[in-house]
Amino acid sequence: MDSLAALALPDLWDRLTGTQGDPDLWVVLATLAAALAVVVPPALWRIARNAITIAHEGGHGLIALLTGRQLTGIRLHSDTSGLTVSRGKPYGLGMILTAAAGYTAPSLLGLGGAALLAAGRITLLLWAATALLVVMLVMIRNAYGVLTVVLTGGAFLLVSWLTGPQVQAAFAYAVVWFLLLGGVRPPFELQAKRSRGGAGDSDADQLSRLTHVPAGLWLFLFHAVSLCSLIGGGTWLLEG
Repeated sequence: MDSLAALALPDLWDRLTGTQGDPDLWVVLATLAAALAVVVPPALWRIARNAITIAHEGGHGLIALLTGRQLTGIRLHSDTSGLTVSRGKPYGLGMILTAAAGYTAPSLLGLGGAALLAAGRITLLLWAATALLVVMLVMIRNAYGVLTVVLTGGAFLLVSWLTGPQVQAAFAYAVVWFLLLGGVRPPFELQAKRSRGGAGDSDADQLSRLTHVPAGLWLFLFHAVSLCSLIGGGTWLLEG
C-alpha cells in the first residue's frame, strides 16, 4: 500500500503542475457562445446567477480572512442574494477591502482563470476551484447554500476525475467565460436598483459610509474591474 501511494503521489503532482494543450479555436468560441447564452437571457440568468453569488460571497469571505477578520459564516439564498458575516473592527482597511471584494471577485477569479488557461494549466484550474469550494463549504450556514456549493463542487470534481482532456478543457473555458461575462452584469443590476431608490445597504453604499467616497464612485470601480477583466481575460483566452 505504501509503495502504491509513493507511486501515485508523484503522478498526482505531475498532473496538477503539468500543462495541457490549448483547445481548438472553435472550442474557445463555442464555450464563449455557451456562456453568453446563459448570462444574457433573464430566465437562465436567474438560475446561473447562483454561481456568481458563490464567487461574490466567497470573495468577501476570503478577503476577510486574509485581512485578519474572523469569518463566522456565509449564507446563500434562493433569490441569488447572499450574506457573509465576519467579526472585527467595523472600520479600517480590512473592512473596506472585505466590502469591496464581493462585486469584483467573479471577474477577478475569471481573470485569474484566464491566466491559468493561457498558460495551459487546465487541471490546476479545475482542482484549485474544487479546493476553494470545499473550503467555502465549511463556512456555509444554511441548507440552500450547502446544496448549491455541493452541486457546484461536485461538477468540478466529476469533470476533473471522470472526463478526458478535451471535455476538461471545454468545461474550464466555459467556466472562465461565464465568470468574466457574468461578473459584468451584477454591477449594472446594482446601478439599476440604486437608480430606483433601492439597495440602500448595498456594498457600494457600505463602502461609501466607510470611506466617505460617494457610492457612485465605488460602483464605477465595480464596472471598471469587471469590464477590464473581461477585455484582458477574453484576450488571453482567444489568443491562447
